[in-house]
This record gives sequence, structure tokens and C-alpha cells, in this order.
Amino acid sequence: MIPVGTDIAVVLGPGETADDLWQEPAVPPPHSPPAGAREAGRDSATRAVGDARRLASPKARRLAREHRLALASLSGTGPRGTIVAADVDAVLAATAAGGAGAPVGGRARGRVWDLMAERVTASWQTAPHFFLMREVNATALESRRALGRERGSSVTATDLLLKLCGAALREHSDINACWRNGGVVREDEVNIGIAVAVEEGLVVPVVRGVDRLELDAVAARRAELVAAAREGRLRPADVNGGTFTISNLGMYGVDGFFAIVNPPQIAILAAGRISERVVAVDGVPAVRPTLVLGLSFDHRAVDGALGAEFLESLARLIEEPAGLVA
Repeated sequence: MIPVGTDIAVVLGPGETADDLWQEPAVPPPHSPPAGAREAGRDSATRAVGDARRLASPKARRLAREHRLALASLSGTGPRGTIVAADVDAVLAATAAGGAGAPVGGRARGRVWDLMAERVTASWQTAPHFFLMREVNATALESRRALGRERGSSVTATDLLLKLCGAALREHSDINACWRNGGVVREDEVNIGIAVAVEEGLVVPVVRGVDRLELDAVAARRAELVAAAREGRLRPADVNGGTFTISNLGMYGVDGFFAIVNPPQIAILAAGRISERVVAVDGVPAVRPTLVLGLSFDHRAVDGALGAEFLESLARLIEEPAGLVA
């Protein structure tokens, strides 16, 4: 008799083999290592046991091992939650996108970081970039954030930019597009990725249908995705299908910067901090909160005029958002 719930077969995908299907955690050598090594060994053993107990296809196990990913931290989309190769590929692709990575300090850079380096290098070498920058009045954004604090909500500058970029992209379908097979493909959905720094590098979860969501719904979804990214719970559906990306380094005190386009997308917004600066108002110096926007474009798909028109619309929406951020 075979107990209920016992796996009796595994269906392999193209190119997969049964090698290492059921990997057992390595048995530690029979000696007494130093205390520090014992602690590290416990962590490794715990991780190995967790990986061995997760249902995963052979190809997914091999990919996770090659890229130093813990299977226990991944979410599976196969039968009974089985982790398949596409789940690992989606996480690796997400960590490889974007223009700025997590601070690494003295930590070793693993395969995920190497993959990110390969991807941004390929983007830089393949897509001819051009850049546009503009300083905008952020008084309306600051007023909306203050209103949110009074209401007890946690609307961030990134949430506001997501909502306003969604509206601008809906106006400019030429920017809400991807470069595929040597041409521009306009996308029907407005799906905006947000660059999130995590332990292993950078991930870019996607907020879908941004232009159709109310601001509070945008903020809630953004918070869910950021939490999932930092806890290693992103699913393939969370990182695929982006049509535009926002990278916000304002929380690090950065005034302004440019990011590398996240292919196959054709544009990315880099946002600095909102800071009080001296500006001219009717010929008189005045202090106003301003925000520096940096847009990077793939020149194969966008020319200077199209990029400038999009930036003009985005700046207008930021300075006069009307009911978009009510």
C-alpha cells in the first residue's frame, strides 16, 4: 500500500532530467568545529533541510543551486505549490532589472548580483539611451502626503508618482510600450514596476493597471509587493509584464539621478528627494518643495520630442494633480 499523499511520479519539462530530484541535506563531518563554524553550519543545515523538503522540479533545484537561492524562500506555481524553473527564472529576472542596486557594504556579491550586472550591461550596450531632467514644484504632493498623515494613511511619494505616471502613460501610449523583435509594441495595460532593494540585489515588482486604481489602492498594492519582495515571496506574476519602471532614491537623500532602462521597456523614471529649494516666483526668490525628475529613454523607440512631451505631461500632473490624488 502506498500512503496517501506520497509522490509516485514527477512530470519533467523539456530539457529536465531526474538528476538530484530528491536531494538530502549534507551530513556534517564527525568533528567538533569552532563555535562560529558550528553556528554557520546550523544555518546551512537548516537551509538545506528546508530546500530538501520543498517540492521542486529538478531544473528548478539546479537553477536555485547555481544562483544561490534558497528554495524555502520561493513561492511555487506548479501543482501542490511545486517550484518550477519559471518561478526561479522570474525571481532572477526581477533581481536583474533596474538602474541602481542595494548597498552591498562588505558582503560578497553572488550570482544574482552578477546576473543583474549582465542585464544592465546588455541594456546599456544594446539600447542607445538619452536623458531628460526637470525640476518640478512638489507642493501638491507634499500637501497630499500631509493629508494622508492626518487621515492615518501611509501614502508615500512613490505611491503618488505611481498614480501620476499611470495617468501620464495613459495619455502617451508611445511611452507605455516595449521594444520587441526590432520594433515598438504598444501595451494595452499600464503596469509600472518599482525598484526595490533587497538582500541579494534589486527586484522590480509590478503594480498592474495603475491608471485604473484609486490612490489608496495603489498604496496598498505597492506596500504588499514591497513586503513580498523583502521576504522573498514574490511570484512570477508579481514581476512580469511591466511597461514602465520607477526608481526612487529620495529616501537616501539623493537629489537627482538617471537610471538604466529596464528592457524590454523603453523608459524609466528616476526620482530624487523632495526638498525645499529657492526658486523664482513672479521674479521674486521664494522657498518651495521641489522634486528632480530624471527620465531615461531607449532612443530606438523614443525621440527627444516624444520624451519631452511625456515629461511635460508628467510635470503638469505633479504640479496640478486635480482629483487624481484626492
